[in-house]
Amino acid sequence: MEKGLYVHVPFCIKKCNYCDFNSFKLNPQDKKDYIEGIITEMQLYSKQLNENYFSTVFIGGGTPSILENQELKLLIDNIHDNFNIADDAEISIEANPGTLTKEKLETLYLAGVNRLSMGLQSSNQKHLESLGRIHSYEEFKKNFEIARKIGFENINVDLMFSLPNQTFDEWKQTLKDVVKLNPTHISAYSLIIEDETVFGRLYDEGKLELLDEELYLKMYYYTRDYLKENGYNQYEISNYAKNKKSCKHNILYWKCAQYLGLGPGSHSYLNQKRYSNYKDIKTYCEKLRNSELPIEHIEKLDKQDMMEEKIIMGLRMNEGIDLEKFNEGFEVDFMKIYKNEVEALKNNGLVKLENSKMCLTNKGIDISNKVFIEFLKK
Repeated sequence: MEKGLYVHVPFCIKKCNYCDFNSFKLNPQDKKDYIEGIITEMQLYSKQLNENYFSTVFIGGGTPSILENQELKLLIDNIHDNFNIADDAEISIEANPGTLTKEKLETLYLAGVNRLSMGLQSSNQKHLESLGRIHSYEEFKKNFEIARKIGFENINVDLMFSLPNQTFDEWKQTLKDVVKLNPTHISAYSLIIEDETVFGRLYDEGKLELLDEELYLKMYYYTRDYLKENGYNQYEISNYAKNKKSCKHNILYWKCAQYLGLGPGSHSYLNQKRYSNYKDIKTYCEKLRNSELPIEHIEKLDKQDMMEEKIIMGLRMNEGIDLEKFNEGFEVDFMKIYKNEVEALKNNGLVKLENSKMCLTNKGIDISNKVFIEFLKK
């Protein structure tokens, strides 16, 4: 069975105004402790999982590209030294254009990274500044072109729409600018206001005005149609890919496959259990100095938990859920258990059944969270 490996690098030059990920401002001592700690964590798990192989590796953050060249090489070398990584594994790293150099991109390429995920968000400088990004569109474009010349064929670009004061034409221009560069993958997310972020505080204080739902949907529909016209297949609510360039690592999540998460605040799903690491760097590193895994919580999932997660994650993907495989895997009759829910959703035009698969309609995607709720425990 395929497994994914996630490695969290929790440092940023500054935290973006919308971000609630587990990340901290970089300082030399924390970075030194973190690198020692995560190598120890790899070694501890290596003893437990030495017969397992990983088909995907994803180095995320934070800002992984904030590390120095030799630190990135050390991190990636230790991944290969401690785990069985498949020969054809997808190895991704998130990169902030404000922390990239030609030398760093060359280091990543030579270390075996074969998928680059670049966080742009917008090609509009006004919106980049509003989001708290540390780069310009020109910096992004320059790094994108350098990465292509170095040999990176598989590049994702992260974009964000429905931003405060963003116009429809500004979003159209961002899409046009990015499509012109011809990345193999585009992730286009709408802004979500999270608690304990700069945007969250401004919103609570009445100082941040969000776009209305009508404009948000107009942007979403345009994104879907425009990217389709330009050769990008929408395979998940917010993700679009050229032929055979879907993100294999994220698909493992959406298909509820097993994965190991390393680093402060990382989550793992192994043997029907969810694990979460301590978020605090000092606690995380202290545990590892004592040769202890830095796990703060363990949750054993029961059959109902796993069924609900399989449904919700599966419906995020355009291909939907294969009901025959669902029934076989859980030894149940899906249509018997969820007969009323499916009929109601189908009558309202929110899901469709084709052969043995159930998936969201375009209308269902628009209000996907309301659809998901129907399959949760009553």
